[in-house]
Amino acid sequence: MAVRSDAKPAHLPSTGYVRLPTVLAVFPVSRSAWWAGVKSGRYPPSVKLGPRTTAWRVEQIRELLESSGKRS
Repeated sequence: MAVRSDAKPAHLPSTGYVRLPTVLAVFPVSRSAWWAGVKSGRYPPSVKLGPRTTAWRVEQIRELLESSGKRS
């Protein structure tokens, strides 16, 4: 897994949805590793907000961070 060196520190909102760049800023894996994890069930499923807009529930991302020992 590659760590994204260009990611800026991101803070998760308390509720709502976050897009992939925000997810990768707090959970530093590559885009392809993230999508492989979503497909395998390791990471939370995405939610389609529109035909070209994909996001994740911030609550599920927080749970993932807590279970992996990382903090936002």
